Amino acid sequence: MSDKSQPFKDDESELIQLLLKRQAELNSLLEITQAINKNSASSVLFEILVLILNEHLKIGKIRLLIREGEHFYCATRFGGEFENAKVLQKTCQALSNIKEISSLKSHIDSLLNTYDYFVPVFHQDEFLAFVLIGDLDEDQRLIANDLNFIQTLINMIMVALENKKLFKERVERERMQRDMELAVEVQGMLIPRSLPKTGAVEVGATYLPNENIGGDYFDFIKTGTNEFLWCIADASGKGVSAALLMANLQASLRAWASVENDLVKIIERLNEIVVSNTNGDRFITLFLGLYNEKTRELNYVNAGHNPPILLRNDEIKFLKEGTTIIGAFDTLPSISVGKEILSPGSIIFNYTDGLVESPNEEVYISDNELFTHLEKNKDLPVDSLNENILRDIQTANNAAMNSDDITILTIRVL
Repeated sequence: MSDKSQPFKDDESELIQLLLKRQAELNSLLEITQAINKNSASSVLFEILVLILNEHLKIGKIRLLIREGEHFYCATRFGGEFENAKVLQKTCQALSNIKEISSLKSHIDSLLNTYDYFVPVFHQDEFLAFVLIGDLDEDQRLIANDLNFIQTLINMIMVALENKKLFKERVERERMQRDMELAVEVQGMLIPRSLPKTGAVEVGATYLPNENIGGDYFDFIKTGTNEFLWCIADASGKGVSAALLMANLQASLRAWASVENDLVKIIERLNEIVVSNTNGDRFITLFLGLYNEKTRELNYVNAGHNPPILLRNDEIKFLKEGTTIIGAFDTLPSISVGKEILSPGSIIFNYTDGLVESPNEEVYISDNELFTHLEKNKDLPVDSLNENILRDIQTANNAAMNSDDITILTIRVL
């Protein structure tokens, strides 16, 4: 007599196993979700994934490859004999056009056919990753469900990692924006609020900061009854670090100018301070001029800066005497001090390299071209002179001249 209850018992046992499997899948999804919500590292997420695939689904071999640009890299793997990473990546490039879960058992490639299945992972039509599965303890009735479940698990992880990446990029953009705002504020504090227009000299400045805040700086300091010192400088680098370096230079220069009128000693001390603060990783080009209104004598040191133009009567002279850039060497090589006597009407035209170089527009202004623009505008008030020279250069070259900060400081001796 046959046992008619046996089919019922088999169905009941299979149903219980299926329910237990579904419960395990839900627990796995919950575990992954909790790890994502805790902002766990990618390595933790991959460890959980390996544990689920190995222990719950009884998969013996897996290779998870994640897309990075046009290539894939193996993010996690277990089981079987490990392939050479470069060979695996190159071989798997051929799978990047497959959009469906596919069997690899009959694949022509001898490496790929050691695996059972290929499972791609997409998000919003973007191919993010794929997994190679081998040594699968498969129940043919449930294999499709298992593969879909694997795809869902990896999709959750990949979307979480993509969101984390996008969040980091947004935070970085916001940080850079705050840095730029701070740099603009710092640079604004470095600019003199007023410049003399009457008396012994007429002084005018034009300052145009670039979007990628650089390190231009100029200053005009009254050092005595008959003397004043001016400075124009440009620091290497961009952003907050360049602006703070210039802020430190300004504080140091003003402190030393109040107690010392020897330009050699001032330059040496400034070099020591910059080297100490930057460990030789940054440098500054700098021009210092010290003018005595009574004797009409100009002393100056050019530390690797674009040479200012001295226009005196019908004479033109580039002020080049000095030394090398500051901040690059612990001790500066020989420092020479240039000396000039300035007759009434003499003009000293100081500028930074943003006025004569715009690499992104392939514009480079020669000394002769710059002098031609200065000669054309020399009789204008200094503020108008600055504005016209900039406009003339832009017009003549059909260029915005916006690769860098532009600073112009013009001094006319009266």
